[in-house]
Amino acid sequence: MQYPLLLIFVKVTIFALMLAIGLNLSFEKMLSFWRKPALLFRALLAVVVLVPLVVIILIKLFNLPPGVIIGLVLLAASPGAPLTTMRAQMAGARFPYSASLQLTLALLAVFITPITLAIFAILFKEIPERTTILEVAKQVTVAQFLPVTIGLLLQKYGAKYVDAIAKFLTFMSNGLFFVLAILLCVLGFPLLLKVWGLPMIAIAIMVITSLGIGHTLGGPDDHNRSILAISCIARNVGLALFIAILNNVQQQVIPTLIAYLILGAILGIPYSIWNKRKLATLPQEN
Repeated sequence: MQYPLLLIFVKVTIFALMLAIGLNLSFEKMLSFWRKPALLFRALLAVVVLVPLVVIILIKLFNLPPGVIIGLVLLAASPGAPLTTMRAQMAGARFPYSASLQLTLALLAVFITPITLAIFAILFKEIPERTTILEVAKQVTVAQFLPVTIGLLLQKYGAKYVDAIAKFLTFMSNGLFFVLAILLCVLGFPLLLKVWGLPMIAIAIMVITSLGIGHTLGGPDDHNRSILAISCIARNVGLALFIAILNNVQQQVIPTLIAYLILGAILGIPYSIWNKRKLATLPQEN
């Protein structure tokens, strides 16, 4: 089943969100996560190593259908989702750090994704290998770096109008994000029946465990805990679907990708509410 209008809406929403980041975040702040090497190392350990390790364990423990296995592997190999910053802010995370980590993960995905898929292909015969660094780089550049770069250029050469544009675009992108979330739940719900039972349990375990990994390694700063927890569960579904299309397995994996999106959103809501309330009780930093 194809939804061409929904696909266009998704692309517009992601582009608007990333452009808003470029308009609201200075280049200096965009590198803020890089100035905390210990935290950056723990973030990469959590998102790039431990979450894929969780997927390996789940595949070994559960007798999952091939389509579900491929879907989970593609998700594990696709960090740096375009909507990570928005979701992290909903959990009370600081905007500069969450955006900085998101862009870092997106940049590294150019190398991480092919390497991770190659490792999974060695471990499991169901996993496709047809992806290259160039293909991943093209997808990441168009979806994330192009709109952010446009935003940064507007900051530099159109400073007079940036504030007004940024406010409007932030308002618009927030609205598009919530409409998109509702649409995905409504249109994707029937697909959940295709992965009902054991696959759904495996997906839920992946989400909950990933949240726990990120929250634990993000400490001791509670703001960083929320950033890393959301970054662990916010996998780049668009990149995963792109790789699935390259290997002609999209029909097999779409139910798993949609199920992960919906379960990730549903299970992430209680964490976000709890963490935001917890952060509200802490002293505010300038």
